[in-house]
Amino acid sequence: MAERSADSIQRFLDGVYPYRREFETIRRLPEQGKERADVLGMLEAMAAREDAKGDLGQVSGSLYHGQHEHYHFLTEAYRYFAHSNVLQRDMYPSATKLEGEIVAMTLGMLHGEAALDACGVLTSGGTESLLTQVYTYREWGRAKGIERPEIIGPYTVHCAVDKAAHYFDVNYVKAPVRADWKADVQWIADRITPNTVAIVASAGNYPHGVIDPIEELGQLALQHGIGLHVDGCLGGFILPWGEQLGYDIPRFDFRVPGVTSISADTHKYGYALKGTSVLCYATKELRQFQYFTAAEWPGGTYLSPGMAGSRSGGLIAATWAAMVSLGEEGYLAVAKDIFATTEALVEGIRAVPGLKILGDPTFLVAFASDEFDIFHLNDALQAKGWRMNGLQHPRALHFCVTRPNTAPGVIERFLTDLADAAAYARNPTRPTPRSGALYGLAGTGPEGIKAVHEMLTGAIDAFYDVAPPAP
Repeated sequence: MAERSADSIQRFLDGVYPYRREFETIRRLPEQGKERADVLGMLEAMAAREDAKGDLGQVSGSLYHGQHEHYHFLTEAYRYFAHSNVLQRDMYPSATKLEGEIVAMTLGMLHGEAALDACGVLTSGGTESLLTQVYTYREWGRAKGIERPEIIGPYTVHCAVDKAAHYFDVNYVKAPVRADWKADVQWIADRITPNTVAIVASAGNYPHGVIDPIEELGQLALQHGIGLHVDGCLGGFILPWGEQLGYDIPRFDFRVPGVTSISADTHKYGYALKGTSVLCYATKELRQFQYFTAAEWPGGTYLSPGMAGSRSGGLIAATWAAMVSLGEEGYLAVAKDIFATTEALVEGIRAVPGLKILGDPTFLVAFASDEFDIFHLNDALQAKGWRMNGLQHPRALHFCVTRPNTAPGVIERFLTDLADAAAYARNPTRPTPRSGALYGLAGTGPEGIKAVHEMLTGAIDAFYDVAPPAP
């Protein structure tokens, strides 16, 4: 028994630290620097291995463009400004041109012309965009005399809003969703108070890909004189092109009266490198609540548009390069393939007995089952090399369709494997699915949630620990 336990521990460690048996583990600065060719060789070997699954198109989300030639072009753009610090605008005024144009192009896509004085900022990603908008509405509320500002929105909104509420001591009132998985507008209307500063909604949300009733929520925001933030971090750079292609995409942008801010990630369907998002505002007056300035610091006057101080101009240049090189024609071409692939995926999932689709998919398809454990199905898909996203409340999976998934034969192969996986899920070889363990614990009450928290905390610890020696 002890030997089996030791073997299990070693297998777990090999999973967390897969390179510990192949490459030297560096525990302190080497006395002499390593040859650059050797350093690059090690990085190239790890990158090739890790790209292999994504290159097959068997990953949900994560990789949005997927073409290495595109990434190489972006890294070429990055290298010209990799060393630059855009905090020092006198040295690097290129950042003013590039950031301003990134924001302008995004506003054009989101119909910023319909807003009073549309503007925006660049952030490091969707999480920072959501953190920033919660902070902004908190400060806006305080300026109006609201001592304890609160926000309200469906519980399906990205958990970065929870993070923001925690960081900035803002009360987040979580609304239920309707049978169609969209925000319950009446529930929200009944719970808006004098302390409510903003409604937060999604287009589309991460779990199910649905677009909340933005038009109805916009009317609520206008009625109560509060903000409405639309989290388009996931859908912001794909849904507008779907509308242009003729798909039935509900309006969610600045054309909707009451929308005061929108976040859209350039590093997702904007096809830029990881680390950028655009946070758009309907007015410059609202945007100014996110700024920080210090006029009396001994180090001199200091100004910062958001949470970050020093930032590399490389990501800004690469993001700008991605957008201007693709252009509307490029974005539309990729979107056409993604929406067509999603249609085939929806039709194929509906044809598998025992599976049901949650909501009304556009580019992300969530599916569940009332007849078998969906995580047994996920186990079988994992065995075939597929990487789906597991959901809870309810237990489900989703497939976020990106450009690599549109390659010929990928969805056909997935649907064949899905049918086989459903057959396995009806008669699994083990009582408890491997991929559903954490979700099962989370459903067992406070003790289960505590156990999941401890496991997740331990996983984060492991991300920053040096690999233990291999036996």
